[in-house]
Amino acid sequence: MKGTLMAALPPTAEMERAYQASDASYDGVFFLGVRTTGVFCRPSCGARKPLPRNVEYFATPREAVFAGYRPCKRCRPLSVPGEPPEWAGRLLQEIERDPSRRLTDSALKKMNIDPAKARRFFNRNYGMTFQAYCRGRRLGKAFQEIRSGGDLDDVTLGHGYESHSGFREAFARTFGTSPGRAGAAECIMVAWIESPLGPLVAGATDEHLLLLEFTDRRMLEAQVRTLRKHFNRPIVPGENGILRKIRGELKLYFAGELKKFTVPIAFPGSPFQQEVWKGLLSIPYGSTMSYEGLASKVHAAGAQRAVGHSNGLNRIAIVIPCHRVVNKSGKLGGYGGGLWRKKALLELERGERVFAFSH
Repeated sequence: MKGTLMAALPPTAEMERAYQASDASYDGVFFLGVRTTGVFCRPSCGARKPLPRNVEYFATPREAVFAGYRPCKRCRPLSVPGEPPEWAGRLLQEIERDPSRRLTDSALKKMNIDPAKARRFFNRNYGMTFQAYCRGRRLGKAFQEIRSGGDLDDVTLGHGYESHSGFREAFARTFGTSPGRAGAAECIMVAWIESPLGPLVAGATDEHLLLLEFTDRRMLEAQVRTLRKHFNRPIVPGENGILRKIRGELKLYFAGELKKFTVPIAFPGSPFQQEVWKGLLSIPYGSTMSYEGLASKVHAAGAQRAVGHSNGLNRIAIVIPCHRVVNKSGKLGGYGGGLWRKKALLELERGERVFAFSH
């Protein structure tokens, strides 16, 4: 999973055209703050269009909030639908329909999709270019088929490789082993999971969930690096039983029907970090605990700052419920996914709201 997860904005002229046209395909790609009103909006907002000199652009709602803007009441930019833009959804469906198909720039243009926009979208949400994602998806499928006993000739040809040598080279570069030895290898599969609070990236082996993060969290790139460090395994887009399980459990959780996750998790870290994360797992659904209380619980009285730091390094959001830790005063405190999400999760667990989650 090479590349960067830094949120890169499109060119200013492109963003100006998008918001002037209320182009919903750019929703989630950028947000615009209006200096004259102090609000920030989605590109598709139907409000009167501000003059370009009065607009400031942001890659995430968090950046806009930190810059002093409040969310627009008309387009509600914090009410994330949890879906990729329509064009990205079509593209993801096309990849899954036939992972072996080579989707070139000309093929994307025939689908009325700008290749540059696709590259930015995949870089931002998956940490890789669109073509790198497609290669990873092909190899991920091939990896699973080989591990299940598939014939090497059939797998090679079935995934769009014209020769064994080309397939072996690409396979070894990604998985660090030859196709013939793949049965003993392992990888981390990553997938997009839609949620009422915005899309999440999940990563899992066949045995454990290792990663669950909102895609707009700035820590995501560092979390992926930490996964590589701890597990020394290739990270490729794909699907497995653990990812299907967490997808189903999240649906029940957001519907208010699940109070305890059963998906198996693995969260390596320092002994102190692991104690903090185990402490988080002990906070009951619907309850909160102060940073001071959590420090005492993990036998580190007075170490609230260190506890807060470890809390922020949690790689498995929601399942390891770091959102249940609040300031001693009762105020929400920090949350890597954004305070608005923390508030929504606590309201859900207190029975004050239930999310529609049709996916």
